[in-house]
Amino acid sequence: MNRCGGVNMRNIVDLNSDVGESFGAYKLGLDEEVLKYVSSVNIACGWHAGDPMVMAKTIALAKENKLGIGAHPGYPDLVGFGRRNMDVAPKEARNYLIYQIGALTAFAHTEGTSLQHIKLHGAFYNMVSADARLASEVAKAIYDVDKGLIVLALAGSELVKAAREIGLRVAEEVFADRAYNPDGSLVSRKLEGSVIHDKDLAIERVKRMVKEGKITAIDGTDIHINADSICVHGDNPEAVSFVKLIRERLEADGILIKPIKEFI
Repeated sequence: MNRCGGVNMRNIVDLNSDVGESFGAYKLGLDEEVLKYVSSVNIACGWHAGDPMVMAKTIALAKENKLGIGAHPGYPDLVGFGRRNMDVAPKEARNYLIYQIGALTAFAHTEGTSLQHIKLHGAFYNMVSADARLASEVAKAIYDVDKGLIVLALAGSELVKAAREIGLRVAEEVFADRAYNPDGSLVSRKLEGSVIHDKDLAIERVKRMVKEGKITAIDGTDIHINADSICVHGDNPEAVSFVKLIRERLEADGILIKPIKEFI
């Protein structure tokens, strides 16, 4: 892996998607379809979404498709889909994480496979990305559970720094359809222009992130960004077709799509 100024310059990237988010009689996402086009999946662990039946089924599907399997822990907020901020002490965050990793690990073992990575969900992801103290405790929890796990985290975030500092492998995540602030953070969805709806533009931005390690921020300036993994969504037919298009366009441009364990 070649690096320039801390940014990857290569022709390989992971495509990841959040899956296993159905619950009981409620179906969410088109997992069977999106799994055909991604290389890694983040499986809900039952707190913000998912349940034991869904977890078992999704692990089996991921194994069948030869994908990198990750735990996707969230806050205990099933009603709010884990998207509401919670006042959580670092020690609480640690135990929330251990509990959920343990649950998904058990299902993986019963299928004769193992976890590749950890990616936090929703408000948990956002808060740990910005809070150094919380990030440090989360990184320690992951290290204590399994130091071989890869941490999939927002590029340039506090969790990236904390995980690297403790000695964990890190994959930095970018988003195909989101605008970035000059400091490398995502533009709030509450603001105009935060989501990029032009598919061709989104794909060109992804290519540049992977090949050049750069992205144009919302103010027009170029910023450095490390793109190990691209987050894509498969919660509706249009989203799945976009995932398919991203993969086709990247591969046509000579960019390999591989699970993060193959190059991190």
